[in-house]
Amino acid sequence: MRAGIGAPAAENCPLSLMHEVTIRVPATTANLGPGFDCLGIALALANRVTVRTADRPIESGTMPAAAAEAFWAAAERAPFGFDWSIAGDVPQSRGMGSSVTVRLGLLHGLNELAGKPLNADRLFDLCAELEGHPDNAAPAAYGGFAVSKQGAKPITVPVDESLYFVLLIPDFEVSTPQARKVLPDTLDRRRAVESCVNACRITAAFIARDYSALRGAFTDHLHQPHREPLIPFLSPVIAAGEAAGALGGWLSGSGSTICCLTSSDPDGVAAAMQRAANSPGARTVITRADNQGCQLLA
Repeated sequence: MRAGIGAPAAENCPLSLMHEVTIRVPATTANLGPGFDCLGIALALANRVTVRTADRPIESGTMPAAAAEAFWAAAERAPFGFDWSIAGDVPQSRGMGSSVTVRLGLLHGLNELAGKPLNADRLFDLCAELEGHPDNAAPAAYGGFAVSKQGAKPITVPVDESLYFVLLIPDFEVSTPQARKVLPDTLDRRRAVESCVNACRITAAFIARDYSALRGAFTDHLHQPHREPLIPFLSPVIAAGEAAGALGGWLSGSGSTICCLTSSDPDGVAAAMQRAANSPGARTVITRADNQGCQLLA
């Protein structure tokens, strides 16, 4: 995937000596069930976004154009021409933060080429603003388990390497706008309280690294029941993963990927999830957390 944006740099715009940079941005799994729009974890799968200076015309109205415009405004720099490319392992529109890999990769790449006028915290802020919510942007930017709130710096902690994230990735996409349209305007108070309790328990368990406390904590009433018609095998896949030993499971972001967390026998959990999905086009991936976040590659 490639695009070209921008205009020749103004003479007063200080650029770095580099003409091409590559930024590694990890995939993410967000919400973790009840942590709707605020909890997320970076995964050891990533996209690599390469940004290079070029004299190319502006292509307005695209995701890269919006990221570039936000960067130039925040950095108070005149636009310079560039093009970009992306490669890696993060599938599009599967609830694994693919849009964040584009936005955050471009923001960091432009920042490097412009001589680093912005720090990492400001680049995260820009990405979260562009996304509309910070739950994927926070772990992608900083790594590990992240608790985020729009307009505030996330709280992050590392995730132990003993944990495996087993992903069932269907062969169909679910767009975030589509997944938000199915959410109700009102919620039952008791169910909302249960979701709040579970989100707090998940947060406490990751901070304390008491991962056994996660069992039973991923039950959600805020969004997953309403999105299940979009992924009809969601509940059976999670139940199968738990029966095979997983600590629990959730719809990754807005879907369609389903994630189960386990500290043992990830292959057995993956096989159980695959059988429960009974979807020939679905595939499973076993990975761990990424505790580094967004990185400039040499």
